[in-house]
Amino acid sequence: MTAEPLRRLAVLRHAKSAWPPDVPDAERPLGPRGLRDAPAAGRWLRGAGWVPDRVLCSPARRTRQTWDLVAAESGITAPVTYEERVYGASTEELLDLVRETPAQVRTLLLVGHNPGAQELVLLLAGEGDGRALEQARTKFPTSAVAVLDLPGPWSSLAPGAARLTALAVPRGAGP
Repeated sequence: MTAEPLRRLAVLRHAKSAWPPDVPDAERPLGPRGLRDAPAAGRWLRGAGWVPDRVLCSPARRTRQTWDLVAAESGITAPVTYEERVYGASTEELLDLVRETPAQVRTLLLVGHNPGAQELVLLLAGEGDGRALEQARTKFPTSAVAVLDLPGPWSSLAPGAARLTALAVPRGAGP
């Protein structure tokens, strides 16, 4: 009997958005800081070697822009699904979406929003890097990327079953 291969989930909170007047929440674009930080998140993912083979992204404008900048900077060419259910999802809804990941996917990148992104990381992280776990509990700011190692198939992912291996908050250089 062979062991189930390790799976990896990277959770990326969208970069800093703007708050233009009279723009619906789902259509808010990235702000200047977000336009600087999203490419830095791409550089961090590439540098860490955490390249997804599938991306699940909220269809909100700020998450799509974040993903476009991350992909351009990192060279990641994984297929992307813009999933309506990510926008405004509860932690349990996000967990259900991750559980739907096809078995052949080894690394999934979820590009979403808070509070769901932070709560999903905390729900899944049963153990891991103590400093990263404490940081995730304290704050999960825009452009934060958490990486979790998961045992077993996506379909059986359970609370507390993952190991938080990294948490970074990449920032781009300011003007």
